[in-house]
Amino acid sequence: MGVPAEFRVITEMAYELRPLHRGYTGQTLYVNVGSGKIESRPVTQQMKDVFIGGKGFGLWRLWNAVSPGTKWNDPENEIVVSSGPVGGTTAYPGSGKSLVVSLSPLTGGVIDSNVGGYFGPYLKFSGWDALELQGKAHEDVVVLIDGTAGVVEILACPHLDTNTHVLSETLMRAFAGSDEPRDRTAVSTITAGVGAEHSLWGCLNFSFFDLKRKAARIKQAGRGGIGSVFRDKGIAAVVVKSPAVRPDSNAPADLKKLQAAGARINKEILELDQKQCDMRRVGTAHLLEIMDEYDLLPTHNYRYGSHPDSPKIASTVWRQRFGQNMPDSCWIGCTMSCSHAVDNFPLRTGPYKGERVLVDGPEYETAAGSANLGVFDPDFVLEMNFYCDTYGIDTISFTTGLAFVMECYEAGVLDLAKTGGLDLRFGNGDAALEVLHQMARGQGFGVVVGQGIRRMKDHFVREFGADRAFLDDIGMEAKGLEYSEYVTKESLAMQGGYGLALKGPQHDEAWLIFMDMVNNQIPTFEDKAEALHYFPMWRTWFGLVGHCKLPWNDIEPADNTKTAEPAKVPEHVANYCEVFSGVTGIEVKPADLIRQSERVYNFQRVFSVRMGLGTRKHDRIPYRSAGPVTVSEYESRADRYDKQLREKLGLDPSRMSTQEKVSALRAHREDQYEKLTDAVYKRRGWTRDGVPTLAKLKELGIDFPDVVAVVKPHQ
Repeated sequence: MGVPAEFRVITEMAYELRPLHRGYTGQTLYVNVGSGKIESRPVTQQMKDVFIGGKGFGLWRLWNAVSPGTKWNDPENEIVVSSGPVGGTTAYPGSGKSLVVSLSPLTGGVIDSNVGGYFGPYLKFSGWDALELQGKAHEDVVVLIDGTAGVVEILACPHLDTNTHVLSETLMRAFAGSDEPRDRTAVSTITAGVGAEHSLWGCLNFSFFDLKRKAARIKQAGRGGIGSVFRDKGIAAVVVKSPAVRPDSNAPADLKKLQAAGARINKEILELDQKQCDMRRVGTAHLLEIMDEYDLLPTHNYRYGSHPDSPKIASTVWRQRFGQNMPDSCWIGCTMSCSHAVDNFPLRTGPYKGERVLVDGPEYETAAGSANLGVFDPDFVLEMNFYCDTYGIDTISFTTGLAFVMECYEAGVLDLAKTGGLDLRFGNGDAALEVLHQMARGQGFGVVVGQGIRRMKDHFVREFGADRAFLDDIGMEAKGLEYSEYVTKESLAMQGGYGLALKGPQHDEAWLIFMDMVNNQIPTFEDKAEALHYFPMWRTWFGLVGHCKLPWNDIEPADNTKTAEPAKVPEHVANYCEVFSGVTGIEVKPADLIRQSERVYNFQRVFSVRMGLGTRKHDRIPYRSAGPVTVSEYESRADRYDKQLREKLGLDPSRMSTQEKVSALRAHREDQYEKLTDAVYKRRGWTRDGVPTLAKLKELGIDFPDVVAVVKPHQ
């Protein structure tokens, strides 16, 4: 395939397209967009044994690229994209995931983010187990990986609209090789828009071509600001063109074993999904009314867990709005098919006002984030969803960050003069959209907001004389990363799931609210610590191999509740053992999968320590995550909290002022979190300060000299 005339070749490397063997190509691709260096790097047996793939490969390549003093916007920081050995399988649902690893502009530490779409599998089928992007380009560039021609090129990018919904379509057409829509299915892109340039909330958009709609669709690696790293490096896009995908593209060790496992779960999905989560028709949006019912839906900056207007943005609304009236999948052969979209949505604001656009989503997190702003208008949800996506801004950080701003506004920390005339009260959707557009333009108060909650707190204290303690209590970030959209006040285990997560408060490590709060399955500190060992390790495994978590527990066997440990969905865990061995030829049991993850998980914790993070003080959480901060917040659930004071603390609330009640409850809940932290560290084999012990590293076989050197001073 020739390079279109509007692109100028800066440098290129021809390569031989190696045949895959049991899920691996045996090489990773290094591209320095600053120096122009492109090279192949070998995948060693140690990499496969210890780091498996996906996030593991990303962590290992990044570890060897940066130093303890590297900052997110230094040229030596990398973005590493990898799928994993099982990624690209078409026989088992959810096998299209990519994992992206970098140093985060929000946290200063290692961040990983998972994403659907076709890019990760296409990268592998084009000959590469991972892609390393390093350096800073002198002009906007496109990195092209052509697996049909065996060439990698760095191309000067013409002056194009870099917003995702435009650029992804432009690049798919440019590199498809013909005007036929089917040819565009062979092309996948990574892009980030102008919002990623002017904020630290930048996300990466991974595209795939939807033949039904004849349009580009996108999924997001949303967390941690990796899109901001991408644009800081001067990368407009990465494009991969893949050879045709076949059932045996991964060259699996035992295709029949793989297909048998896939047949089992596909049958369950087709028979049971509509009776369970109904992912095929409404996706993760089905959660909104469930969270509202259990007082877990964040509203008004996590002050409350439900709202009478929540039905206006619940799943019944999205069932009517989603287009095509059929399941949508973000990878070939995925019967879960939960990737829904709204067609022909008319925009009423911003640079594309008046256009009708395709909106991918909304997912639960985006709709719930709107509730957190006090906005219960489905048109606002879609407009915000579209612009966040095309600008390259994480919807979770945007809504959580802006909810913090709105509470600051209503509390008097901010006013019209300080916001540049924006009336940022809860419920003001028009003002929220203007903040979003300002962020994209790099103008006004939106620039302040786009730096994230942690930096906003510093700004409000320094510039406006705000009360630091109050901001720390209500600013829903930990480690510098904004919280995802669940109220955790009545689930100590979920508070730990957020606070003790390696990268910051993201629910992909542990989602324990129902086990803990609703079903009371883990009542003791030891029970909670065991759950906060097993589930983060288990969920980490998906990111090592290239799998989506949703088919694991968003569809369950009909008899799952009768098993000894239904929360683990043991039949599906057994399936994944078959899938892994079917691809790699390595026979494994469930405990082996946990051990694979434990190695990488502990290595990532050591990586955090190496970067000056990763100890107990970094695992602390804002008090809003644990309990009511304000008097009005307490009084909104006074019966609940008064009962807890009587039954758990032996206090008589009738003799106490509300402020005294708030203080007493706070002392108790903060003590509970510290005790949980102790129990989790002990279960994980870490010191009381949260650092993996030398004995644990040796047990896991990751006691490499440079790893030992990091933890030794902390023993």
